[in-house]
Amino acid sequence: MPEEIKAHITGVVYQVTAKPGDRVQAGDPVVVLESMKMEIPVEAPRAGAVQEIRVKEGQTVQEGDTIAVLA
Repeated sequence: MPEEIKAHITGVVYQVTAKPGDRVQAGDPVVVLESMKMEIPVEAPRAGAVQEIRVKEGQTVQEGDTIAVLA
């Protein structure tokens, strides 16, 4: 069952560390956000395959925005 990974803060996408098709484990960073000069990783909540990345580096995201989908 697909699961959306959401931004837990408002910030700018600093780095996309996973791409569609990548296998990730719980706790692996999928995207790194920058907020208030700090880099904050957004981690996979469980093991699975990245189905979709919905953001690009440099894009501003709001808290609660879907940034990726985990299959």
